[in-house]
Amino acid sequence: MYIPALQTKYKDEIVPALMKEFGYKTIMQVPKLQKIVINQGVGQAIADKKLLEFGVKELSDIAGQKAVQTNSTKDISNFKLRKNMPIGIMVTLRRDRMFEFLERLISVALPRIRDFKGINSKLDGRGNYTLGITEQIIFPEIDLDKIAKIMGLQVTFVTSADTDEEALALLKNFGLPFKNNKN
Repeated sequence: MYIPALQTKYKDEIVPALMKEFGYKTIMQVPKLQKIVINQGVGQAIADKKLLEFGVKELSDIAGQKAVQTNSTKDISNFKLRKNMPIGIMVTLRRDRMFEFLERLISVALPRIRDFKGINSKLDGRGNYTLGITEQIIFPEIDLDKIAKIMGLQVTFVTSADTDEEALALLKNFGLPFKNNKN
């Protein structure tokens, strides 16, 4: 049976390291990565419905799992937006696919960003981290000849950690390249 390399690393290296660092008494207290949510807002889809179809295909290719459209929840007249209009795309990854995506993100996609100096270490206060990516073309699954428009996306890491400090230690141990400065 296939087990992703990062999942093995989590069990063999990260759990003992976090238990030692935070003084957990049992492995059940150690925070774990629950899911990764990839989200893309396609505001231009109001005018051009084709962008949404391209976006769903691209996000599905990146994640290795079918992406779904998200609809607006309310009317906003300034943006010519009506309730229940398709406005974004999202995909939620769990278990093996989550670890595979994380491995591809760390080892292939992030190093392809031009002038990359690390990612910010600002968490949301509840142990979750969102990484903003400005161009979807950093992923090798995207064919540059077939993209309709360069769009950004958000990658949210949802952990079971109670504090930002624990979540940051977990994500650092996975190998996410955080900047060294504290801001």
